[in-house]
Amino acid sequence: MDIAPADNKRAFSVTHRLVLEIAVPMTLGLITVPLAGIVDMAVIGQLGSAALMGGIAIGSSLFDIVASSFNFLRMGTTGLTAQALGADDTVSQRAVAYRALVIALLLGLLTIIIGPLVTPWALTAMGGSEAVNEAAKTYLLIRLFAMPFTLGNFAIFGWLFGLGKSRQGMTLLILQNSINIILTIWFVLGLDLGVSGAAYGSVAAEAMMTLIGLGMMAHHLRADWRVPLPRLFHREAFVRFLAVNSDIFIRSMVMLFTFTLFTALSARQTDNILAANELLMKFFIFGGFFLDGIATAAEQLGGRAIGARYRPAFEQTVRLTLRWGLGLGLGLSLIMLLLGPAIIDALTTAPEVRALSRVYLIWVAMTPLIATIAFQLDGIYVGATWSSTMRNVSILATSVFFVVQYLAMPFLGNHGLWLGLICFLAARGICLGLMLPRRMARAFA
Repeated sequence: MDIAPADNKRAFSVTHRLVLEIAVPMTLGLITVPLAGIVDMAVIGQLGSAALMGGIAIGSSLFDIVASSFNFLRMGTTGLTAQALGADDTVSQRAVAYRALVIALLLGLLTIIIGPLVTPWALTAMGGSEAVNEAAKTYLLIRLFAMPFTLGNFAIFGWLFGLGKSRQGMTLLILQNSINIILTIWFVLGLDLGVSGAAYGSVAAEAMMTLIGLGMMAHHLRADWRVPLPRLFHREAFVRFLAVNSDIFIRSMVMLFTFTLFTALSARQTDNILAANELLMKFFIFGGFFLDGIATAAEQLGGRAIGARYRPAFEQTVRLTLRWGLGLGLGLSLIMLLLGPAIIDALTTAPEVRALSRVYLIWVAMTPLIATIAFQLDGIYVGATWSSTMRNVSILATSVFFVVQYLAMPFLGNHGLWLGLICFLAARGICLGLMLPRRMARAFA
């Protein structure tokens, strides 16, 4: 469907093809992300030490928690870059990228300094044995040196996605995880470096991706790379960049708290329920990779429409990404219902965990369809940089989760916990949807 009139040079068409050209490469790239973690565990598993495997699991989990808390760099950069693209402001496109890279470097260096001070406390909180914690400490203290590169890659990915270059983003993700897998196998099994080898492999892969990503940026910019210093360090632009990213940071922390609380409440029941819930959450995470592809398309196209101040393209972005999201969510839900039992059996051999996972499978099978609106509108709001609304809605949705599980678990047990999670996902989507018309009216007034 072509919605662009010929008399507006900033107008552009939003089509099914355009949505898929952004969403499909993003999804293909994201699917490779868990493979690196699986290979890390499999390679360390060849060493025959449960403590080393536990150390890798805890160390990588703590690193991922820290890294994901800085994911606002990717999301904020995507929204602001897409808006600059829509406004046809090439100087602002470059300025957003440079600001993001500077902040990524500063935050990465700060993490390297603070990380060793916090690591002992974090490991104590995880509750591993002495041998597990020693392995996790070795892994984590090396992996922390990847943080400037990890955050730099967030900025690079965000900039590429904001420009609609999802194929380049897909290429970077696949290359990064492929290099990580190859280096980990070589360092651990070939050079016999143990847990340190897995950490070195990840650091090297992140560093190489930063160099490749910067090369992609340089190729895109060519000779047109300059930004006047007054424009680069423009006070209002920096304040806006920090404000958007701080709101997204709070939103991410609130959501992380919700899922951490879900795990904690699972652990307070029985070990088997904890194992079953964690296994089923892998279904949810896998479905999220597919929904994230649609969300990325919503980010880029919605932000571009905001920058162009062209409401028809924004409305069409909302409609098309919602259609594709709902269709994909329904398909994922059906797949989980039909193939879920077989996947459960492949992931665990424990009879009790298998049985419990089947009991609660219906809940996780509902998550893709119910979460679609939250994922899709999250993308719309990120692209439009309506970050304060995202922050407030996340806080409200977490409150809904807390109240629902508190009231339901005494009567429904673990079913009540899953009900709380479903209500959390639904509340995010409903609230963002109810606030959308007012935000649109204000943006395109």
